[in-house]
Amino acid sequence: MAQAGGTAEDRDLLDVLRLITERAGKAILAQYIDASSVLEMQEKPDGAPITSADLSSEELLVEALSTLTPGVPVVSEDRSVMEGAPASLPSRFWLVDPLDGTQQFLVQNAEFTVNVALIQDGVPIAGVVHAPALAMTWAGAGPGSAAFSQTDQPPMALEARVCPEAGATLFTHRYSGSDVSKTTAEATYKIAKHHKAGSGMVFGFLASGQADIYARLEPTGEWTSAAGQAILTAAGGRVETPEGALLTYGKPGFRNPGFLAFGRR
Repeated sequence: MAQAGGTAEDRDLLDVLRLITERAGKAILAQYIDASSVLEMQEKPDGAPITSADLSSEELLVEALSTLTPGVPVVSEDRSVMEGAPASLPSRFWLVDPLDGTQQFLVQNAEFTVNVALIQDGVPIAGVVHAPALAMTWAGAGPGSAAFSQTDQPPMALEARVCPEAGATLFTHRYSGSDVSKTTAEATYKIAKHHKAGSGMVFGFLASGQADIYARLEPTGEWTSAAGQAILTAAGGRVETPEGALLTYGKPGFRNPGFLAFGRR
């Protein structure tokens, strides 16, 4: 793969975001490795688990992003679910999932991620997805800037692929609504292969040309898709509502109506 592209400003922003996101990943990883002695768990109002690893990552991200961009609000999944989402925001804000895949974290599945996105006028313009347990990071901030890196390696450019004539490689989420999403996708598109994985990582697979469609058709929080959408868009892909409109952000309650993500079309 070639060296990552994009403008100098894009690369500078992504370098900082990688550092911030990977620091949060280290805070999570410490508890993943020694969960028996460190991990504490509670329930969100919707019954989903929230751990001390989620909270450690959130605290670090909110502080670092607030310092990086004073005056730009940080909307975090855990704080929004526990305390209520902000009723209104300016046109520019951060959207953060401190630990996307808490259930996978709890069962020692390494597919959990840290997701950080910068939203401008409803569109994700920069994003980083970091998988701490796999030492993998995907990032993107504008056309041509999509990149993948592993620990101590320089970022390498990513480009989404055109779907092969033999059929698409489809991903669905490992847990939520995957059967409905699979059935719906198969009714519309020619599917050659089907896999399941954690949400954040699937956007990376699409951006790197390893997959063609990600179907997640049940409602989700916006923080689940925002960072991945920024990366995939930078690689030439697209994320849509089930009706085919561009997926946008800052909706009431920060809820998505489900979505479909595609590689290059």
